[in-house]
Amino acid sequence: MEPGEKCKSIIEGLAEIRVKSNKVFYNPVQEFNRDLSIAVLSTYVKEYKEQKIGKTKHLKDCELHDVPFTILEALSATGLRSIRYAKEIPNITKIIANDLSAQAVDTIKENITYNSVGNLVDASHDDACMLMYKHKNPRMRFAAIDLDPYGCPSIFLDAAVQSVQDYGILCVTATDMAILAGNSPETCYVKYGAVSLKTKCCHEMALRILLQSIEHHANRYSRYIEPLLSISADFYIRVFVRVNTGAQQCKKTTSKLSMVYQCVGCDTITLQPLGATKPNPSERNPGQLKFCLPAAPSVGELCLHCNQRHRLGGPIWTAPIHNMPFVTRVLEYVTENPHLFGTAKRIAGVLSMVREELPDVPLYHILDKLFGRVHIQTMPILIMRSAILNAGYRVSFSHASKLSIKTDAPARLN
Repeated sequence: MEPGEKCKSIIEGLAEIRVKSNKVFYNPVQEFNRDLSIAVLSTYVKEYKEQKIGKTKHLKDCELHDVPFTILEALSATGLRSIRYAKEIPNITKIIANDLSAQAVDTIKENITYNSVGNLVDASHDDACMLMYKHKNPRMRFAAIDLDPYGCPSIFLDAAVQSVQDYGILCVTATDMAILAGNSPETCYVKYGAVSLKTKCCHEMALRILLQSIEHHANRYSRYIEPLLSISADFYIRVFVRVNTGAQQCKKTTSKLSMVYQCVGCDTITLQPLGATKPNPSERNPGQLKFCLPAAPSVGELCLHCNQRHRLGGPIWTAPIHNMPFVTRVLEYVTENPHLFGTAKRIAGVLSMVREELPDVPLYHILDKLFGRVHIQTMPILIMRSAILNAGYRVSFSHASKLSIKTDAPARLN
């Protein structure tokens, strides 16, 4: 800091940073985002190293330490996130805190020194994409890449999917929710390769648009993703995906994506898969699949329920958006270490809700919208759940909305 220059101290987790007033971007609202990321990565580091070693039990600390785990924070700003990673996540090898702004990099360097984490955190002054492209060689890739831009992350995805290790984790935030939620569907297509729709389930649809965009970028390089956790919170969405390589697995992508038909009258959503798979066992490969084209269209010209026309959006990711065993492990880590997180109660609440979501039911209904369709008074949500269960169908809430209902009941019963 220059002599006499005003600065303020910010304490979050185990880190304390100093920032120059109004000169370097810091967002206190995203403490939940940073806490959740630390919980996810703390859980994932051990899982990643176990996979690399090829063991799942009786691992010694020295064995875990021998497997490198490097993290890139591509858009670091103050360096707070990287410093917290260094202080709060065990068994980290190296963290690169990068920013394009020279002023931000100066702040990062000062905060690294101030927090005594120079042995783990390196400041980098580079274009985020160029830095990642420099590390796309498999021997130089990162075990984890964190992308938390202000706005749309799409311009960073091509570089990110190439520079993360096999079995590595990609953490991506998007804050351009107006575009993802259907206010500008043509812009959404330009940025994400999908047309967004204005619908009550727009927050989950935003997650699924982002996931299909990451998968699309990965497939170009014979890579594919497995969503571990996908969260809608406040003004942004955040996804954590595992990245792997495999041309055969990439062929399954079309069966994980669907176009979306939305009725303009009753808002009923109907999915049109882009592809399908069916068992095709052979003597050499009993689990072999055959890839085929689905029947289309999945709707008539007019809606079966209200005789109105449809809008078409997508494609969106319609495979599961969470890995439930992994979510359970993250939840256990947070409940066992609540003192580590300022937002521990909120994280535990969100993850508990996520764990109850129906994994194979894309999108959700909003209760008041359901009853508005038939012009009757809204019943309590618990009674609605009981009615669906008694009819023989499954039902859950969604973490994305407190008035949400996820169910495999057909639309004629909704």
